[in-house]
Amino acid sequence: MQVVLNWGRRYSLWVFNFGLACCAIEFISASMARHDFIRLGVIPFAPGPRQSDLMVVSGTVTDKMAPVIRRLYDQMPEPKYVISFGACSNSGGPYWDSYSVTKGVDQLIPVDVYVPGCPPRPEALLHGIVTLQDQIAAETPGRARARSGSRYADRPVSGAEVTRGLVAPPTEPAGDEAQPPS
Repeated sequence: MQVVLNWGRRYSLWVFNFGLACCAIEFISASMARHDFIRLGVIPFAPGPRQSDLMVVSGTVTDKMAPVIRRLYDQMPEPKYVISFGACSNSGGPYWDSYSVTKGVDQLIPVDVYVPGCPPRPEALLHGIVTLQDQIAAETPGRARARSGSRYADRPVSGAEVTRGLVAPPTEPAGDEAQPPS
């Protein structure tokens, strides 16, 4: 029975695309006629998070956007899967040193497949989808998938709690350092 359920999950992935930057254009390209990921059983552009089971985060994730991504992920029904598409969503990309960029979407939600590149080609997304489908086919009954990498994976959280550890507050100079020399 589990083989049939995994087969159904594997070939009917409804995608909730969270396109934030230039990688979203490559995602759209992967759904067009030349690459056509519908032939892999991936249905693009679900009406909302409650009708989808695969979230593709593509682009630069900012600290201001972090609570929204977490809220939409929490609204998705189980089983749910995440693909991090592009260098910016994987690790911050060329903007990793910015004060407002999250250093990877895996700090917010658990990620199943990382697709590297800046921006990655549509073929890379197709390979990431096939890799995810192989992971889904290997799932076993009675065993929860390992959802490591996120400090918020097991419980619902507020928006303030998601952004709390992302930006360090400014520090006040102590004692003698606070006053200029005379």
